[in-house]
Amino acid sequence: MKIRRIDAAEITATVKKLYTDMNYYIGEDILDALKNAENTESSPIGKNVIAQLIENNKIAADEEVPICQDTGMAVLFVEYGERVVIENGSFEDAVQEGVRRAYIDGYLRKSVVDDPIFDRINTKDNTPAIIYTTIVPGDKIKIIAGCKGFGSENMSAVKMLTPSAGIEGVKNFILDTVRYAGPNPCPPIVVGIGIGGTFEKAAMLAKKATLRPINTANPDKRYAEFEEELLSEINKMGFGPAGLGGDNTALGVNIEYFPTHIAGMPVAVNICCHAARHKEAEI
Repeated sequence: MKIRRIDAAEITATVKKLYTDMNYYIGEDILDALKNAENTESSPIGKNVIAQLIENNKIAADEEVPICQDTGMAVLFVEYGERVVIENGSFEDAVQEGVRRAYIDGYLRKSVVDDPIFDRINTKDNTPAIIYTTIVPGDKIKIIAGCKGFGSENMSAVKMLTPSAGIEGVKNFILDTVRYAGPNPCPPIVVGIGIGGTFEKAAMLAKKATLRPINTANPDKRYAEFEEELLSEINKMGFGPAGLGGDNTALGVNIEYFPTHIAGMPVAVNICCHAARHKEAEI
């Protein structure tokens, strides 16, 4: 079995580019959804807000400045090929260095503090990033990266439902979470939902769901239909762009699921602002 060697510097350069690019350039899936929302929005104020978002994204790309002042906390989902060996450093250190260089060299706001309760001293480089790694067959490394602002992160929730809650219980929890969030997460939003696994697995699934392009559907037809149903119900809430009223409270709903225990049905809702910044690369 042939081993592939990758220099740590390549990991660092790749991660740096992912984070600078996602902060400067809106994803094509999000841009297309915004254009569609502008065409379908019946509220003049809502239509104007979406037009401003599109213009803001164009300016950010043209001038290579952040789409939003909150450049988020770095989260990466990594599929690490079992036949890969990192040389001249460790994978963990290489990723953290890539995030560090992106936020320092790219003039992105550093928002991470070293202790959540007591000291809360800024780390000054937006590290540490949060890295979820899965070992997979092969000799490649796939990185799906996102940066999560906390205006929307603070509106997210996890609930441990029991199987008796059924699909209606799942639906009600999701809609209640979005309704409670209201205008706070800067709508139009992207809603990531994780169902199954354990308490922490559901939350990880919800986070990963926010990084899935919103022009894709869950491959399971039942979940794909549930995504569409939830999107429709959320948009009926009428919060609209920037919470000023309208038809487009959400641009997309993505669901990921995982097997779970016979006695449980964990559900997590991770809300993103319209930017839903995400990029991926394969090395």
